Amino acid sequence: MAATVDFTQYIKDGYAFRGESIPLGAAVLDGKPVTGLLVGAPLRTFNRHGLIAGATGTGKTKTLQRLAESLSARGVPVLMMDVKGDVSGIARPGTPGPKLEERHAGIGVPWKPAGFPVEFLSLSDEPGARLRATVSEFGPVLFSKILGINNTQAGVVSIVFKYCDDKKLPLLDLKDFKKTLQFLTNEGKAEIEQEYGRISTATSGTLLRKVLELEQEGAERFFGERSFDVDDLLRIDEQGRGTISIIRLTDVQSKPRMFSTFMLALLAEVYARFPEEGDPDQPKLVMVIDEAHLVFREASHALLEQLETVIKLVRSKGVGIFFCTQSPTDIPPAVLGQLGMKIQHALRAFTAQDRKAIRLVADNYPDSPFYKTEDLITALGIGEALVTVLNEQGAPTPLVHCLLCAPESRMGPLTDQELRESVERSSVAQRYAENVDRESAYELLTARIEHFTAGASTDTPARQSSEPSTVEKVLSDPLTRQIGRTVARELTRGLLGALGFGGRRRSIL
Repeated sequence: MAATVDFTQYIKDGYAFRGESIPLGAAVLDGKPVTGLLVGAPLRTFNRHGLIAGATGTGKTKTLQRLAESLSARGVPVLMMDVKGDVSGIARPGTPGPKLEERHAGIGVPWKPAGFPVEFLSLSDEPGARLRATVSEFGPVLFSKILGINNTQAGVVSIVFKYCDDKKLPLLDLKDFKKTLQFLTNEGKAEIEQEYGRISTATSGTLLRKVLELEQEGAERFFGERSFDVDDLLRIDEQGRGTISIIRLTDVQSKPRMFSTFMLALLAEVYARFPEEGDPDQPKLVMVIDEAHLVFREASHALLEQLETVIKLVRSKGVGIFFCTQSPTDIPPAVLGQLGMKIQHALRAFTAQDRKAIRLVADNYPDSPFYKTEDLITALGIGEALVTVLNEQGAPTPLVHCLLCAPESRMGPLTDQELRESVERSSVAQRYAENVDRESAYELLTARIEHFTAGASTDTPARQSSEPSTVEKVLSDPLTRQIGRTVARELTRGLLGALGFGGRRRSIL
């Protein structure tokens, strides 16, 4: 009994916050929840980023679904990356059941079904508002990092951007970039060499291949107009709830570079557009990235550095980022060190390597007098997790085994019909449905090349009639004239010598 009292006071002291907090669940000791001993996270620390980790089937997705609901209910907009396609049900109320009632009775928090305002977004042909950005919005530095090129090649990318800026050529999509690069390497070569520098065909060919690799992952659908306005992520409904924007990415798992490109572009745009917020009472936007290993897998070193930099800086804009993945080792150490809230679901140890990895994961969490972390990580049940957050002073709270609250919305996905109906009702989806293809660098340079070609074919006969013949060119050549004079002089000498005037003539000559 004494141990229980000590534990209760330990958790109460560690999770006592002055401001508003979001309940995560109930503390667990010796395998049983302590009813009413709630574990929460201060709302004002959600911009300090977070991690939700655990093996497949341990309840990670339901945890992030519940977090999104709780934030929305408190007026905080949420952006969710839905890679598996199973969080769309957040738009509809959940279905009561005995397991839900039993869980929440043990937690000491009532459960009631609720749906939340949802906006569906898409990078591809999935239903939802289309997400696009122009090449020029990326800028030469970021675009070069996406391509994964060296400094020399990045310099050529800067020339392309500079030329388009100077010549008022809109650089909107990938075909604009490719056309400009081809023009500067061929027809426009003489025009740019003096002012911008020479572009080698080898460098041009490498850049075109890099762009082709992006296109093969579907990037041509992302680059273009109409550009997505990140302010559309901040909408609040008439009930004061934050809109949950869900980006459907079910077809992106095989395209990690495309996913990384999109994430970097979105974070960079958010950082550039959002004003400084300092340390607000609640975040302005929370981004939840499911299957976060896709962001970092196969990303170039330069791309990772850029991601790490933006993640560190975007906190001051009032934006929190939560990564959901199987293991904390999926996240680069420089990023992992920025994540203040950690919710660790169960990990499985099937091999010696797994056990070694679990020991490393356990070292990421504060020591606890009540748990042996390394053993507990493998024994957690579904919907249970080890939790530590940052308190309002920025210090880590005690590590606690937590029975987590269940989502109030539907735990399964929407049907195809429900999804279509939701998108059809959306004014945002209608606004971005049109694929704008206005006159840009591709069309303007194509017309210019055609004009030059037509002019060249028209001028050819006139140039041919006015040009001297081959014989005239040879005779007028200075070297030819010099050779002619030498031959004539030698012939004269020979003739005079035959006539008997050789000696005297040679002395004259």
